[in-house]
Amino acid sequence: MSTITIDGSYGEGGGQIIRSAVALSALTMREVAIRKIRAGRSKPGLKRQHIGGIELVGRLVDAKITGLEIGSTQLTFRPTERRSGNFRYDIGTAGAISLVLQAVLPAAVLSPGDIRLEISGGTDVSWSPPIDYMREILIPMLIRLGLDIEIIQKKRGHYPRGGGMVDCKIKHVNEIRAINALDFGNLVGIGGISHCVRLPSHVASRQASSAKADLKDIKADIAILEESYPKGNDSHLGPGSGIVLWAESDTGFRLGADALGERGKSAEVVGREAAQQLKQELISGRPVDSHLCDMMIPFLALADGNSTIGVTKITSHLKTNLWVIKQMLKVESQLTGEFGAPGALEMKGIGLAAVK
Repeated sequence: MSTITIDGSYGEGGGQIIRSAVALSALTMREVAIRKIRAGRSKPGLKRQHIGGIELVGRLVDAKITGLEIGSTQLTFRPTERRSGNFRYDIGTAGAISLVLQAVLPAAVLSPGDIRLEISGGTDVSWSPPIDYMREILIPMLIRLGLDIEIIQKKRGHYPRGGGMVDCKIKHVNEIRAINALDFGNLVGIGGISHCVRLPSHVASRQASSAKADLKDIKADIAILEESYPKGNDSHLGPGSGIVLWAESDTGFRLGADALGERGKSAEVVGREAAQQLKQELISGRPVDSHLCDMMIPFLALADGNSTIGVTKITSHLKTNLWVIKQMLKVESQLTGEFGAPGALEMKGIGLAAVK
């Protein structure tokens, strides 16, 4: 089959194009060539966190890869043989584990056998979903699609030194189910996790208290985690904090929001940011939040049947990922709604089955 060529500068021109194209290449066993990678960015080309996802997906399909180096604006990825089993990968520094998982999970779910991934890097990093978001919002939605995935966080890793560890277990399934999810339903409560590492314990408590105060009359159950070891035996590489919140409906859907701590930013601001984001997500009455919607696209494209989802906001990431899917799989989809506003997505999945 001929090589599929993808313009890496299309749309928002970010790493999502690379992750989706490589994942779908691995699934379809078709060679893909990505050109003009991140061409419009101040520092074009591949970054370390992109390389991590490509390398790990490549190991799942014994891929032949060219152009895999920091700063490269061209990449060719040619799968040769599907694999399953146990894989370990160290991203280095604080490269986001969640972004590596975004690339690997679509390629892994229809593998010939179970897969276990042990990944080291950053669990809570700017411009990427925290690992708590992946575990508490993404995974429950993928379970609705018939997938069996578990994410276990063994250790936190913050910018700039990383050092986090995550164990991801992916059970073999034969197919992905389509989904019909237009309405969020009735709100039944707010959940959350507020954490701090190598910081005073009151930081996590203040983040949670600030979030609860901003949510006012909505009942919120936020777990407070102070993660550290006795002095002299602390294997965390650096301090950090953050909070992930989710709103749960009577139909079991979850909308998520998050915020990270940083030097000079009070714990109260961190908690309030996350709460205000969550309230914005809730306004639309849709069940798929603005961060989750683009992550779901590869799975819906592979599903057996037609899916319809309501999204809280149409984003550039969503539109770009739909474009990549069309280039790679020729799937039919229809997105209704204005950019930056709530919308609905209909997609006809290709019904790709697992390799025997």
